[in-house]
This record gives sequence, C-alpha cells and structure tokens, in this order.
Amino acid sequence: MTISPTRPAIAAPDVETAIAAVRTRGLRISAARRLVIEALYAAPGPVSAADLAGGLDGRQTPLDLASVYSNLEALEALGLVSHVHRGHGPGLYALRDRTESDYLECERCGAFRAVRPSVLAGARAAIREATGYHARFNHFPIIGLCESCAKEPHA
Repeated sequence: MTISPTRPAIAAPDVETAIAAVRTRGLRISAARRLVIEALYAAPGPVSAADLAGGLDGRQTPLDLASVYSNLEALEALGLVSHVHRGHGPGLYALRDRTESDYLECERCGAFRAVRPSVLAGARAAIREATGYHARFNHFPIIGLCESCAKEPHA
C-alpha cells in the first residue's frame, strides 16, 4: 500500500475514532466522507474505489465515484488510508493501520495475497546487498506465480 511520506498512520479502531481523528487534523466530515470511512471499515480487505462507490454489493450506501476518489485522496494524505496498484486492475484502498503492507499477485490466476513485511525482509536484504537499493513492496505487488500455478504446466 502506498504510505503517506509525511504523515504517520492514524490508528483508529472504529469509525467514530477515525472521524474524530480526521476532524482533529482539520478536515470536516461531510456525509460522503463519513460514508467512505464507514465503507472502509465494513470492507473485508483492500477494495477498489468503484466497489466503495457501488456500496460494497449493497452492504453500504452507494456514492458518486468522483466523490469517493476525492475523499480517498484526502484520507490518504492524512494517514488514514493507503492504496496498492494491482497489475492490470484498479487500485485498491484500505485503512492504513489495518493493512498488511506487502503484496503478491499471481500473473496467471490473479490471486492477490497480503503478507507481513517481515515475510519479504530477506528479499529486501538481498536487493540491498546486491544493489544498495532499499526496496519497498507496498505500492505495487510482486508479480509471479502462486504455488498452485507454478506446479501446473502453462497451457
């Protein structure tokens, strides 16, 4: 997930705490902003802006897509939300303090998996040792083959 370089994550265990934190940081809570925050708390994991705008398949109130994007951008700048870009799909958004920050995506079946940063610490260390580069895997997933697809011959 993309992490705001200037803001620490907002730790908010529930909607009301998140709303209070957003207000404390100078943003007002419009009806649309409240609905975006509520939808993020209702989502089972990272979701697209279109899913949020669509009301998470009827579980939340539908919203205007442009409003969802503008609110996600504002909430990301504050440190409440982060996003990740999938290979050929839309960006996915989640509450920053609830997300695993590194991701893997299967290029064959499309499986998308969140992993703790510690799982990829060895890969980061190997890249740093070989190149001096400090790699991050939280904005774009590592693309490859999942265990199941790697076992199957490619058709």
